[in-house]
Amino acid sequence: MSDVPERWSQASVYPDMWADPDADPRNNDEASPDGELATLQDYLSNYRLTLQMKCEGLDPEQLARRSVPPSTMSLLGLVRHLAEVERDWRNWILPGDPAPKLYGARDADFEGAVAEQALVDGAFADLAREQAATDAMLAEYPDLGARVGQDGTAVRELWVHRIEEYARHCGHADLLRECIDGRVGQ
Repeated sequence: MSDVPERWSQASVYPDMWADPDADPRNNDEASPDGELATLQDYLSNYRLTLQMKCEGLDPEQLARRSVPPSTMSLLGLVRHLAEVERDWRNWILPGDPAPKLYGARDADFEGAVAEQALVDGAFADLAREQAATDAMLAEYPDLGARVGQDGTAVRELWVHRIEEYARHCGHADLLRECIDGRVGQ
């Protein structure tokens, strides 16, 4: 007997995918968005949805399961981390004192990701709230070349950085989910 789960996919059309095209909420038959901002928003939306899909169907213990020692990374930790990061991006834009950390000092987002349903529910609520707040703030800057914050960061850079952050962590989520129950797919 092995503790290593057997690899599997829910998809039957393309077995290396997470779900069949007709069942994948990221797929649509429409043309790609027009314009740079709409394209950036579409990519970010799809990566956010990918993270959510990687977490679906798992219980608190599975969501809090860490990768490999000494890493503290888990799917739940990634959710908490991305909520924290969304807040941090707003801190780059807003003048004055930054909003306080959601989960405490450095790495507390990962360290505090424990297998409790209330903590799981709170993390997903935090992520949704922080995403909405950052989206609302950036909606005030439709010019991607606009410079914001004390450092004069381009709005475009904030959008691209957000996409990069989610894309990188969706790659981690792929591996974490496969280790949990063997499910594979993009």
